Amino acid sequence: MNPLYNYLLKLADDSFIMGQRLSEWCGEGPYLEEDIALTNIALDELGQANNFYVYASRVIDNGKSEDDIAFLRYEHEYVNAHWTELPNEDYAQTILKVYVLSVYQKLMYEALSNSANEELAAIAQKSLKEVRYHYTHAASWMKIFAQGTEESKSRLVKAIENIWEYTKGLFAKTEGEDDLVALNIAPNADVLYEEFLSITKKDFADFGLEYPENPFMQPKSRTGYHTEYFGYILCELQYMQRAYPGCTW
Repeated sequence: MNPLYNYLLKLADDSFIMGQRLSEWCGEGPYLEEDIALTNIALDELGQANNFYVYASRVIDNGKSEDDIAFLRYEHEYVNAHWTELPNEDYAQTILKVYVLSVYQKLMYEALSNSANEELAAIAQKSLKEVRYHYTHAASWMKIFAQGTEESKSRLVKAIENIWEYTKGLFAKTEGEDDLVALNIAPNADVLYEEFLSITKKDFADFGLEYPENPFMQPKSRTGYHTEYFGYILCELQYMQRAYPGCTW
């Protein structure tokens, strides 16, 4: 398999699945402004995914379009991190999910902006502008929840306890990724993870939250193995293309 294609799927699938998850809040947000904010973040993620899928379709050059890649793969062919497919649960967990992903994507796109691959760098530079807003928005809400009421803080702490063990999976590598690192096409995910730890520890201190110390992290992200939640997401995403093959907008 083409290492660049694998890597593009990694970037695209994260945004695609996260965008689908966040879209579940459309019309269900706690109030109108926040409903619109989360919907816009979902649209940003789906737009980023489309850009990576379009490039991936040209890289693989097997006659499949970006829509085919996005909607017509089997479950084991998706290489998104488990973090993106976890349930929204309550609003505190949703904000935590957006915060962590935005820290990761901000680091990733900053590094990719200097990629030796000019097209990848261009997509990253465009995406970075959006992700910086996502980070500011989510970090603001993390602080509000942590320093708000006893109820808001307890919900956020519960969310951290429930899903933090999936964070390192964002930095899992795809097959052939180390070859791209050697060519200065992709950043070293291990280095990004150390930066992630530094940023989140500093943020948690600012939020007034205790940083998770449990060293256990869930394995298997980006290997084709998924959580039990993924099949339901895929059914929703693929229904139209499976029911009406070849349909277009």
